Amino acid sequence: MSRFPRTVLLLGSGELGKEVAIAAQRLGCRVIACDRYADAPAMQVSDVAEVLTMTDADNLLKVVRRHRPDVVIPEIEALAVAALAELEQEGTTVIPTARATAVTMNRDRIRDLAAGELALRTARFAYASSAEELVKVSEPLGWPVVVKPVMSSSGKGQSVVSSADGLQEAWNAALSGARGTSTRVIVEEFLQFDLEITLLTVRQQNGDTLFCAPIGHEQKNGDYQCSWQPAELNDRQLQQAQAMARTVTDNLGGVGLFGVEFFLCGDEVIFSELSPRPHDTGLVTLISQNMSEFELHLRAVLNLPIPALRTADAAASRVILADQPLESVSYDGINEALREDDTQVLLFGKPDARAGRRMGVALARGEHLAEARSKADRAAGCVKVLPGVNS
Repeated sequence: MSRFPRTVLLLGSGELGKEVAIAAQRLGCRVIACDRYADAPAMQVSDVAEVLTMTDADNLLKVVRRHRPDVVIPEIEALAVAALAELEQEGTTVIPTARATAVTMNRDRIRDLAAGELALRTARFAYASSAEELVKVSEPLGWPVVVKPVMSSSGKGQSVVSSADGLQEAWNAALSGARGTSTRVIVEEFLQFDLEITLLTVRQQNGDTLFCAPIGHEQKNGDYQCSWQPAELNDRQLQQAQAMARTVTDNLGGVGLFGVEFFLCGDEVIFSELSPRPHDTGLVTLISQNMSEFELHLRAVLNLPIPALRTADAAASRVILADQPLESVSYDGINEALREDDTQVLLFGKPDARAGRRMGVALARGEHLAEARSKADRAAGCVKVLPGVNS
């Protein structure tokens, strides 16, 4: 891909897709943004917008074949993966690969790959296809356990259960929060971890696999709330994480950035999950690195060089959430949020809101992590999500 402009088609146009689109536009690319609803964030900064059901193989194939992009970049999990494989066979480049997208779409496939074929250390786990089976397989794991749909996002359908009495409710929550039609859940031992991290891993076509400085993060109900970079790991932990990330991403193949999640339990590093695309916790890289995760993704995808990565001494992010359902939105408190040095606010441009929906993020740098995190928290706390001015 030495000649520009290139045509990039995004499957998924949320806040992460929006940053990918901006990075592509800066490289002179033509961007087609696809999503299930109109006016999604990435559509607002793209050349063309397509609204379609991306789990519908016929519609997906029709749109991609009409635009004939140089690369197709999936930005969400809920896709017609068989259609991606068909496109790949026709010569369309799917990032990182159609197989990688299919394997990582469901928790059971990536967990079976990691724990089974690749023998990576994971939490102990089991699967269940009924509430009765869930009771049977949970007992040997010990209490509490974590119950999740095999396919979901942003923590939907996830719950922590402290005894068998809570498993029926957890089963119902998993099914209601699942994407797709699967009635299978995964149940895991509850790990008493010291830290949860994301290791952004970049596979290049003609270069070594690169690693960003590890990102620490906190979640609530399975959804990212804040992140900071660099997270404090000792050399042994960092080597373990990098080796595991390289093992799994080499197996999946292709090019681009992967968000590989780990739990740190003492000196032990435990594989959690993987996304074959920029990661929400990596939004912090928009202020922490000389090249954000989105620019790194595009450079790897388009086979452009990636010189040395540089990371700030301390940077952090904090999400801005809606606290009520709104048909249209407006914001207050931006002036207050931006009063401090080295602070940014990103509002994603989502057209409506629901309680707990991520609407933006505050980013900050500092001389040390405590300062950076405090600044990001203060900035996010200033921003209020309100009804739209015409509501």
